Order: sequence, then structure tokens, then C-alpha cells
Amino acid sequence: MREGDAQILSDEEAAQGWAPTLEKHRNRLKDQSEGKAVSLVAEYRGEVAGYINVYPHGQDGPFSSKNWPEIVDFGVLEKYRRHGIGSILMDTAERIAAEYAAVVYLGVGLHSGYGSAQRMYVKRGYIPDGSGLWYRDRQCQPHAPCRNDDDLVLYFSKKLK
Repeated sequence: MREGDAQILSDEEAAQGWAPTLEKHRNRLKDQSEGKAVSLVAEYRGEVAGYINVYPHGQDGPFSSKNWPEIVDFGVLEKYRRHGIGSILMDTAERIAAEYAAVVYLGVGLHSGYGSAQRMYVKRGYIPDGSGLWYRDRQCQPHAPCRNDDDLVLYFSKKLK
């Protein structure tokens, strides 16, 4: 990911009705420059089409203490979907993660906007970790209130080796 990619991704995501993301992408660039993450962008016919980030030492969720890599902020712009871009990004992220550990993990949102990602992860062999729902980086306790927004996630892991 390069500096200009952050603006393009933010503008394109806003155009398709997603929440503004410029700060998020700039934070990923900062983490990459500090050696905390590998931030990738996919292009389709010369246009920025999607992105994914690998944190070699994951920091969130139930696996944060295991020192496993975490896949964070994966997305393919809607107009570029159904061209295999998401699979290529995931293949690449998993190869990078395999350089650090035998297991990789990720959190996926639960509302319908994440439906295609949820299906993709299951098809790729990711399984829920069993810790239940997480909201804003904290485990939800049984019967506790939560909001079905982008911060409500379920964590999955996958053996790579």
C-alpha cells in the first residue's frame, strides 16, 4: 500500500455507501512503515480494487496472547468483486502469515454487510474459536447488550501448515 492508495480506497468506499475510512487506511500505512504490519493493495486493470493487512503479531481478540498473525481490514470494492481479487488477496496474506506462525486468525463482522466475507472464510477453512462474540475488542458476556455494527465480531482461525 502506498500513500495515494489510502485516499483512493477511502473515496471509493464512501462512494459505495461505506463509512469514511481515510484515517483507517492511513493508520495501516503508519503501522506498515513502523514494521507492525504488511499492507497490501490489489489492482484490477490498473485501478485500486481491494486491500488486506497482515499483522505478524496480532493484537486483538482471543488469540492476541498467542503471537499468531492476524488478518485485519480486508475488502474488495464492490465494482471489482467476482473477479477472484479477494481470493488472491487472502492467498497472499496467508503466505505472509505462514512466515510467522502455523496459524493465522481474523475477526469478521456479523451484520449482513459481511456476508460474503463470512462465507469466504468458512470455504477457506477458517473455524470459529469458540469464545463467542467480541465488541470493541472485548469479549461479550452472555446476555450482555451489544450493537450489530462493524465492531461486533466473531473470531476465526486457520491452520496454515
